[in-house]
Amino acid sequence: MRHKLLAEDAGERAFILVMDTGEEAFSSISTFANEQGIAAASVTAIGAFQSATIAFFEVETKEYRNIHVDEQSEALSLMGDVAIADDGSASLHLHAVLGLSDGSTRGGHFVQGQVRPTLEVVIRETPARLRRKHRRDLGLALIDLD
Repeated sequence: MRHKLLAEDAGERAFILVMDTGEEAFSSISTFANEQGIAAASVTAIGAFQSATIAFFEVETKEYRNIHVDEQSEALSLMGDVAIADDGSASLHLHAVLGLSDGSTRGGHFVQGQVRPTLEVVIRETPARLRRKHRRDLGLALIDLD
């Protein structure tokens, strides 16, 4: 993965990350956010995957059901945020809409994706710190504004 600082002003930074074939997107973005000490940011990306996993949260069971996309797909929309998890690490929350060759789509919570041929990711950091806390009642870690 290659990256470049696009702008830095008043505690705000903007980065672009360019991933190549074979890289795993979720872990690469997460590693980058941790290395840069990003505590609050928005994330957007476009590109393509040779395979990916998205998930759907089942409210009744409080569990994610994985949906495997085992074919080439276009990342029509990949967006989300970065906050700090209970353990102090950067916590990504990303959603994706993946376009398939027949024009259909698959969408959900982005779990992982093997890039092919590229993925272009823009991270826009803010000077604020966001904290994601686990909510036992929901079975999810959500941003806590308190």
